[in-house]
Amino acid sequence: MSAEKKLVSNTAVSGLPIGRGLLYLIVAGAAWGTAGAAASLVYRASDMGPVALSFWRCAIGFVLLLAVRLLRPRVRAHAQAVPAEPFRRKALRAGATGVGLAVFQTAYFAAVDVTGLAVGTVVTLGAGPVFIALGARLTLGERLGRGGVAAVAGALVGLAVLALGGEGATVRPWGVLLALVSAAGYSVMTLLTRKWGRDGGADAASTSVRSFAVTSLCLLPFALVEGLVPHTAEPVQLGWLLAYIAAVPTALAYALYFAGAAAVRSATVSVIMLLEPVSAAVLAVVLLGEHLTAPTLAGTLLMLGSVTGLAVAEARGARRLPA
Repeated sequence: MSAEKKLVSNTAVSGLPIGRGLLYLIVAGAAWGTAGAAASLVYRASDMGPVALSFWRCAIGFVLLLAVRLLRPRVRAHAQAVPAEPFRRKALRAGATGVGLAVFQTAYFAAVDVTGLAVGTVVTLGAGPVFIALGARLTLGERLGRGGVAAVAGALVGLAVLALGGEGATVRPWGVLLALVSAAGYSVMTLLTRKWGRDGGADAASTSVRSFAVTSLCLLPFALVEGLVPHTAEPVQLGWLLAYIAAVPTALAYALYFAGAAAVRSATVSVIMLLEPVSAAVLAVVLLGEHLTAPTLAGTLLMLGSVTGLAVAEARGARRLPA
């Protein structure tokens, strides 16, 4: 089957136009970038640890997504058009995605703790697109092409400049290994979401709810060891911060991510998600008073250029296809 016919089939099965999928991913990546600034405010206002914070964002996000799911009116016409997904496949989808999300978040937090924020970020987010591009080529038959390879390379260079430029970064092998494990978890989650989106029969909202339930259960024992209930002198501020982290960069962002990742090529997804450090860098300058350095500006421009190039190429490819 040709690449264009595959794209036609994938778009029809996922039920989401390519352009809307790209928009969902861009919003999700930008929203993810706000989580770091909000988390830093949580750490200032309490003694909450990173694993406990990850558990609460997933647990509260699960409650929010479930509430939206229950309140949303059911569309019977769509339910009749798409056959019901077997329970066994639902459980497999939720389990695999939830465990991948738990590994992605927990291993990343551990990598940052061992080798620092700069190295942990650049290895995790840098290895992700490489793993995904290779996995998509081997398991899904998706080809990057020369333009895609150039865009991924540009994004990785921009990420390295953004994360390591001007920093006294210390590379520790154990921290790098944890970051690679985190990237592997993210890659598996992305590839499975894309594969199941191509096969059809799944609802992105249902996938998000079930995945967050599994992730919360996976993180709960580690959060209990670290300390589930934080001590704080500002409970109202902490409550608002947790509500924001659970609602915007978690429930909203991951719901959009799962929907967009099912409709867009895996390598494109991985590069667009690099908007997270760009968003975080902008917030650090605008809200936290950090200085705009030359490496920050150069890395941001490189990554934005790569994301824009891939998004435009994906949208053009979709427009060239027959209706």
